[in-house]
Amino acid sequence: MDTVAATDAIKVALPHGRHYYLHFAALGSLPGLMQERGLRRGRCLVVTDHRVAARYLPGLKQTLAASGWQPHAIVVTPGEASKKLAVLQHIYDEALGWGIDRLTPVVALGGGVVGDLAGLAAATLLRGLPLVQAPTTLIAQVDSAIGGKTGINHAVGKNLIGAFYQPVLTCADVSTLDTLSDLDWASGLAEVVKHALIADRAFADFLDDGWPAILDRNPELIQAVVPRAASIKARIVAEDEREHGRRAILNFGHTFGHAIERAAGYGTFTHGEAVALGMRAALKLSHLLHGNLAMAPALDLVRRIPVRASLASLPVSRLMDAMRSDKKVLAGKQRLIVLRDIGQAYVSCHATPADIRTAWDWARA
Repeated sequence: MDTVAATDAIKVALPHGRHYYLHFAALGSLPGLMQERGLRRGRCLVVTDHRVAARYLPGLKQTLAASGWQPHAIVVTPGEASKKLAVLQHIYDEALGWGIDRLTPVVALGGGVVGDLAGLAAATLLRGLPLVQAPTTLIAQVDSAIGGKTGINHAVGKNLIGAFYQPVLTCADVSTLDTLSDLDWASGLAEVVKHALIADRAFADFLDDGWPAILDRNPELIQAVVPRAASIKARIVAEDEREHGRRAILNFGHTFGHAIERAAGYGTFTHGEAVALGMRAALKLSHLLHGNLAMAPALDLVRRIPVRASLASLPVSRLMDAMRSDKKVLAGKQRLIVLRDIGQAYVSCHATPADIRTAWDWARA
């Protein structure tokens, strides 16, 4: 398996000559990276949550201050429940009350929830502030902090309010992954597995061979797995920034997963757990549409992702209803990501309601 060294940077190329870099570097290097990107020293906002703040905020503020920045922290409650309009409004109030201008960077220090919130705030405050992603979770380092998706949830569904807004840089410090709980680590592995299944069969084989050590966070394997998974996301984003085509394959398992989160209530499952369960349904659907798909190796890998509970208590009717509000419904047709083979994903509008129900029934068993 080709790897990307943890000290390397991955270029995320975008249309019209735009680009930014995903750096695998210590948080202490962030001021220097910000300077390299031409950000003006002065005031900067740091959005984080209470758990991350307790561990990393004092050191980051000290490092920023020593480099001529004036950091102001906005700390939110951890968890998916913070992805709502009231919390976004709090960020607006804090930022505008403190006194920002259009050159004030917003640093998102934390996991996917913080990245989504801070990103949407940066996209909309003063019609756009520079955004710096500093992801501290596996799910953020390999997925959510790459590609410019920002958003909050609505009662109708997940991530229905948001914007595409690219960061000026992303700095992923893999040493922060050492402090994750087993649950958060496993949740992030769901996105790692997803990347492999949709676009990189060799990577899927690598994960399968090394899974026990990966689950145990072997440092050498982490240095290989995290950049490799991130590079898959970066490559797909470069091909389709605003999800008009190929980028949609990154939603493999997510339409099912988002329905699980909504039907069970946000917070019942982590996002990664919901995606892991959603991939089981997506694999069954793939097999229904492609009978020659060798599903067993993919399913074995997906089933290795630890999940605390099953779907048995969620009625299929409730899960089907939750799917109908997904933002990937287009012209009344449910767009779902399926596999022709491991590493070969595509968007299908050909699944019937009966097919989807069968996939749900199978995943709940």
